[in-house]
Amino acid sequence: MSPEVWDGTDMPAHLRVNFRVVDEAGRELAMGRDLAALKSQLGQAAQLTFAATEPGIEKSGIRAWDFGELPATLAFTRGGRKLTGYPALVDEGDSVSIKLFDTSGAAETSMRGGVRRLMRLALKEQMKQLEKNLPGFTQAALALRSLASADEMKEDLLTAIADRAFIGEDELPRNLKAFEALKQRARARLPAVREAGCRLFATIGEEWLRTQQRIAAAAKALPQPVADIRNQVGRLVFKGFLSATPWERLHDLPRYLKAAQRRLDKYPNDPERDAKHSGDINAMWKRYEERAVKLKRAGESDPRLEEYRWRIEELRVSLFAQELKTPYPVSFKRLDKFWSEISKA
Repeated sequence: MSPEVWDGTDMPAHLRVNFRVVDEAGRELAMGRDLAALKSQLGQAAQLTFAATEPGIEKSGIRAWDFGELPATLAFTRGGRKLTGYPALVDEGDSVSIKLFDTSGAAETSMRGGVRRLMRLALKEQMKQLEKNLPGFTQAALALRSLASADEMKEDLLTAIADRAFIGEDELPRNLKAFEALKQRARARLPAVREAGCRLFATIGEEWLRTQQRIAAAAKALPQPVADIRNQVGRLVFKGFLSATPWERLHDLPRYLKAAQRRLDKYPNDPERDAKHSGDINAMWKRYEERAVKLKRAGESDPRLEEYRWRIEELRVSLFAQELKTPYPVSFKRLDKFWSEISKA
């Protein structure tokens, strides 16, 4: 039997496990049958518990790596119970802070942003030069002006470039030596990443504008595919999309936008085929969203789920604009098999 049958979504309440959370004195803190909701509800309480237990680990107003080693985990005992906290840097805009998280996933996400901010402070002169020299930015910002202001898009682009140049695929540093080594690599990578980032931004802006123009022209004549494409494009290009989208996926966005345009061109030839494929893809997207929401509420993540999300986009290319090609074979059958592998975990 498929594991999806037992995900608990449609089970009667009396068949689900009832969770009861108590403190060190045995007092009930919360009770319910939705574990993800309980984790979300108690996350802030856990943060306060950790802060009260280890007041020395949390600091604010940090602008340089002057705090020594930052451990990945911190074990301590409270009320006779062994607990584990996850120290991480937090981006505070003009500085960073150190906070203790109750899940490794949340700590990892925060740590990346904190390291990126601390690196921007350490390489402030390079960042100043970067802000002054962003080829093609003005034209792309004009194309995308309905999504965000020029200042907002500039910060989004700078964040994406900084993340790729300053961290990329490197391991996040936990001490000054590792941070300094990362800084040297970051300094060397920045020029090439700046060029690539600006080029990508310009190309995406151009294709997004073309797609919007095609949507506007076809809105009355082709309401069904236009509505679906609007939703798709809105999930690809939005306020903050540059820093929110994995760098390697940014390279795919122009192709996805071109595929949406080709789909409108081909729709009149076989509207029934388009409608069938669209319905099947939307069903796949729905189950992705439901799983993503559950993981987010629980403070967890699954890289394979995000891979599934991007395979859906590749499936759209394969079905609606095959001439644009996909980097690997993709089909409904392959995606269903991949989903089954995710669900078994």
